[in-house]
Amino acid sequence: MKAGFRTKVFIGAFAAAALSLLALAGLMAWQVRERQRTAIERHLSDEAYLTADLLSKATTLDETTLDREADRLGELISARVTFIAEDGRVVGDSTQTEAELRTLENHLTRPEVIAAREHGFGSTQRYSGTVSTDMVYVAVRATHPIVTYVRLALPLTDVDAQLAAIVRATLGALAVSIPLALIVSWFFSTSLSRRVSAIARVAERYSAGDLTRPIYDQGSDELGTVARALDDSVHQLGGRIEELSRDRARMEAILSGMVEGVLVVDRQGRLQLVNRAAQQMLRVEPSATGRPYLEVIRHPDIAAQLTAALRGDEIGGQELTLARDPGRTLLTRAAPVTGPSGGAVLVLHDITDLRRADQIRRDFVANVSHELRTPLTAIRGYVEALLDGPADPENTHKFLEIIARHSTRMERLVKDLLRLARLDARQELLETARCEIKQIFSAVAADLAPTIEDKGQRITVEVIAEARHVEGDPAKLHDIIRNLVENAVNYSPEGAEVRIGATQVNGTYIITVADSGPGIPNEDLTRVFERFYRVDKSRSRPGGTGLGLAIVKHLVELHGGEAVAENRPEGGAVFTIKLPLG
Repeated sequence: MKAGFRTKVFIGAFAAAALSLLALAGLMAWQVRERQRTAIERHLSDEAYLTADLLSKATTLDETTLDREADRLGELISARVTFIAEDGRVVGDSTQTEAELRTLENHLTRPEVIAAREHGFGSTQRYSGTVSTDMVYVAVRATHPIVTYVRLALPLTDVDAQLAAIVRATLGALAVSIPLALIVSWFFSTSLSRRVSAIARVAERYSAGDLTRPIYDQGSDELGTVARALDDSVHQLGGRIEELSRDRARMEAILSGMVEGVLVVDRQGRLQLVNRAAQQMLRVEPSATGRPYLEVIRHPDIAAQLTAALRGDEIGGQELTLARDPGRTLLTRAAPVTGPSGGAVLVLHDITDLRRADQIRRDFVANVSHELRTPLTAIRGYVEALLDGPADPENTHKFLEIIARHSTRMERLVKDLLRLARLDARQELLETARCEIKQIFSAVAADLAPTIEDKGQRITVEVIAEARHVEGDPAKLHDIIRNLVENAVNYSPEGAEVRIGATQVNGTYIITVADSGPGIPNEDLTRVFERFYRVDKSRSRPGGTGLGLAIVKHLVELHGGEAVAENRPEGGAVFTIKLPLG
C-alpha cells in the first residue's frame, strides 16, 4: 500500500532526528578514539625515548639478560617492551618467554621499525596477532651494542571502554528522544498534511472542470504562495482554454457549414483538419486525421498541389475530375501556411452544378435556336413564295396552312418556355382540391382524340377503386397527364395501345402511362426529363416542343412527388408519377 503525504513527512522528520543523533554519537566516538590514540602515542613516545636512553647506559646487558630487562621495564611502565636487533631479531619482549622469543617473526619489516630506521621514530596502529588485540606501536633508535630499536606497545582497551560508554549514553538518549521526536513529527506532519490535502482537493476540482476559487486560508508561507500561484495559473489557463474552445467551436461550425472542402496538413505532411465537405468530396474518413496525406489522398494532382504548397510555392486554381467520381468536377487551390507552425491548406470547390448548369444553358440556347429556326425558316420561305407573285388559290391556302401550323408550334414553344421560367422561379402556386382521376383521363383523351384517331391508336384506362380520387391541382394534373400521353402517342407506332392507370401502394398515389414505342436506352433513362432532350440526336421529335417532360417533372415536384421513366419488359416505356397521399 502506498504511503500518504502525512506518513512520508512523519517518517522523514523522525528519520532526520534519529540520523542526527546517530551521526552525533558516531562523531563523538571517532573524536574520543582519535584523542585517546594521540595521548597514548605521545605517552609511549616519551617512555620509548626514556627506555632507549636507559638502555644506552646499560652496555653490559647481553642477549641472555635483555629479555629479563624487557620484562622489568614492561612492569614499570605498564606497556609491552620489545628490544629488536639491527637484523630484525627480537632479543627481548616483556610478553614473551625466552623460548617464545626464538619463534617470533623478524620485526625488521614492521612499519614502525622501518620508520624508526629512516627517521629515528616510528608510530603505527594495527591488530597484533601475538596478543590478539588492537595495539599502538612506537619505535625509536637505541645506541646499545645489541639492541638497535626499542619498541613500546599499548592496547586500545581503554579507548574501547570509553567508546562503549558513549554508545550506552547514545542509546539512552535515543530511548528518551524517540518518543519526543514521534510526537513533534506527528504534530507537524498533521498540520502540513491538512494544508496539502486541501490544495490537492482544489487541484482535483480544477482537473474535473470546476474552476471556482477556494475559500480556505492558504497561509502566508511558501506553501501558501505555491497554492495562490497555482490558483492564479489555473484561472488564467482556464480563461484561455475557454476562449480557445469558443474560437474552435466557431471555427468548426464555420468549416462544417461550408460547402467548400478544407484540408489542412502540418509541415510533416500529416492531416490536421478535414471538414465534412472535404471528407465527402475526397471520401476521407474522419479517423484519417494525423496520418500522412499521401496515404489518404489518392489523387496525384491534389497530392502534387499539397507537396508544392509545403515547399512554399503559390499554387493557382486547377479543375480536377476524381477517378472515383467522374461525374464531379472540383476546383482546387493550395497555399502554404505562414508562421512558425508551417504546413499547407487545400480548398476544394465543387463546381459540378456550375458546369452542369453552364452545359444546360448552352444546350438550352442551342436547342431553342434550333427549335425556333425550323418554323421560322418554313414561315419565311412560304411568305416569300406568296410575295413573289400570285398563286392559284389551292397553293395559297396550302401555304397559309403550313404557316399557321408553324406559327402555332412557335406559340406553343414560347408558352412552354415561359411556363418553365415561372416554374423555375416558383411563381406557380398549387390550388389543391379533391379530383376525380377518370375525369382527368377522359379530358386528356378528348384533347388528343384527333391525333389518336389519325394514327389508329387506342387508349386503355385502368383505375382501382381506392385510387378514384386524388388530392392535387386539377389543372396541373391535367397538364402532367396530357404531356405524358401526348409523348406516348407521338412515340408509339400506328395502331398501338397507350395504357394509363392509377393505383395506391404503401401510402403513395401512383399514375402510370405506358407506350408501345421503341423504349429508352438505359443510359438515357435519367435524362429524359431534361429540356429538349432527344434519345436519337439525329432526328427531330415526332411532335411537341421537347419541353413537355421537363414541365411534367417540375409540376410533379411542385406536388411533392417524383417522376420516373422505365422500360417495359414487353417493349416500350412506362412513365410513373408518385404523389404523396393527402
